[in-house]
Formats: sequence, structure tokens, C-alpha cells
Amino acid sequence: MPNTGPDTGPGTGPRAEPGTGPGTGPGTGPDGGSPAGLAGFNALGAAEAEAGLLACCASPVFARAVAAGRPYRDLAGLTAAAGAAVRELDWPQVLRALAAHPRIGERAAGTGRESAWSRREQSGTAGAGREVLDALAEGNRRYEERFGHVYLVCATGLSAAELLERLRGRLACDEETERRTVRTELEKITLLRLAGLLGEEP
Repeated sequence: MPNTGPDTGPGTGPRAEPGTGPGTGPGTGPDGGSPAGLAGFNALGAAEAEAGLLACCASPVFARAVAAGRPYRDLAGLTAAAGAAVRELDWPQVLRALAAHPRIGERAAGTGRESAWSRREQSGTAGAGREVLDALAEGNRRYEERFGHVYLVCATGLSAAELLERLRGRLACDEETERRTVRTELEKITLLRLAGLLGEEP
């Protein structure tokens, strides 16, 4: 896993000002945390919007860029801006985003929104047998030794066996190709989580 140094982990983005936390700002959803659709997201304070965006992609550069683009006229505009922001991240910011993701096959700890999303995304590994889970753990170790960061894949809808097959295939990639793949997978995950943030069906 990359060492992001002090104050660089997920959740270290700007804090909301008093009175603007989840459930207190305009347009918050019934769970007290998610904005109620695009209008609610547009109406959030900058710090609260960035905090929500950091749960989608743990790069402060990403969160600031997307929050600064508000108000968005429609979901398509927001999605396009978020996708572009991920693609424009420099590699250190990509690594910072990767550091927020657990290894494939490992259950994310915590009770926050980001951890809950991660557990749902990896639900395909929940009933996997020990042999497959052990193979994923070994594949993760080999991948991190080869590329220096966690193996990232958009796991939604994939079984543990499918995730393992993709991992083995990516171990054969050169570093440049793998970096392109990582960016693509990070964008997929980010856009799915952004839909969840707004209360939209992924």
C-alpha cells in the first residue's frame, strides 16, 4: 500500500463549518447524510460538498474540482465533470485515492458511508470459498509487490472467481498499461458512488 504520509489519508479533507454537517445543511436526504438529489448537492456548503465527494474518490483535488463546478444543471453535467476530474488527476493523487480502498477480498471496517459502499461493492466475495479467498490474498500480495499499490477493480456485480481472474490477467500488464486500467476502474467506482451520494440508482 502506498504511504500517503501525515494528513493524507481518506477523510482528511476540509471539515464542515458548524451548522453545516450532515443533516443540518439544505437538501440533505432522509438518512441525514446524502443530499436529496442534484438540487440538494448544489445547495450544500463547499466543505460539506467536498466531504461527500471525498467518499466517492478520496482525492482532495478531485473533491475541490467537482464541488467548485456547482451548480450543475443536470446529472449528466455532474457525471461528466466528475469523470473528467478523475482522468485529470496526477499519479500521486490517484495513489491517494487508491489508499482509501481495501484489498479485494478484505471486508472494509468502519460504519461510514465509504466503508458501507465498499462492502456492498465487494458483496460478490461474501460467499467465496477459502481456496478462492486465499488465491485473492496471494494475488493481492504479488500485485502490490509488482506495482506498489492496491489492486483496484470496480467489483460491483462480479463474483470472487471473476475478480481473481481479472487480477491474474492484470499481473501480466506493463506499468503504463496498468496505470491506464487503474484510472478507468477508479472512474467507474467514483461515478457509481456519486450516483449513490445523490440517491440515484447506480
